[in-house]
Amino acid sequence: MGHPDSRAGEAPEEDARRLPPGQRAQRGWPVTHYGPVPRFRPERWEFRVFGATADGDKRCWNHEEFAALPHETVVADLHCVTKFSMLGVEWGGVRAATILALAPPAPGVTHVMVWAEYGYSANLRLADFAAESTLFATHRAGELLTAEHGFPLRLVVPQLYAWKGPKWVRGVEYMTTDRRGFWEERGYHNVGDPWREQRYSYQEEPGDGPEL
Repeated sequence: MGHPDSRAGEAPEEDARRLPPGQRAQRGWPVTHYGPVPRFRPERWEFRVFGATADGDKRCWNHEEFAALPHETVVADLHCVTKFSMLGVEWGGVRAATILALAPPAPGVTHVMVWAEYGYSANLRLADFAAESTLFATHRAGELLTAEHGFPLRLVVPQLYAWKGPKWVRGVEYMTTDRRGFWEERGYHNVGDPWREQRYSYQEEPGDGPEL
């Protein structure tokens, strides 16, 4: 597998213009995560949508059912808060918009909590979750994700720092009020916009998130 971090023929200065402040272009894909890599057991795996759904019921897919959902490709950047960026990465998987269409949220939903293995969580504004480029990724550059990079499922939210896209995702909770996720409770910015360098909670302005 090659390094899909720079589009073919793109000049370095054009790469630089696509980098948010404080970021550097990265060749290759470093492994960064908190805690151990979970063991995938397909017979036990389930993806759930719950919380403030439109009909009040939760929706579940087993691994085979989730794999049968419409598969789409998104070419997008990945910006890690540790200051590396991968540019022009090809991701394959299921758009978050597809999940929203299949399991609609109630009218009052403003945020989602994305849940992953070991109770890890990341909160997102509904608008960021619903963005066209937000993807539940199963593949990168046409190949299945490795376990270290989130197999069988990771969320990719290109417009936010990568901690907002957890590895080993297991479900989504629809919320009518915001609630901080794992890293947001531990000092990271509640929104996480890399173009505004929203790295840490001390940078937050009124309205960026609930009080710590």
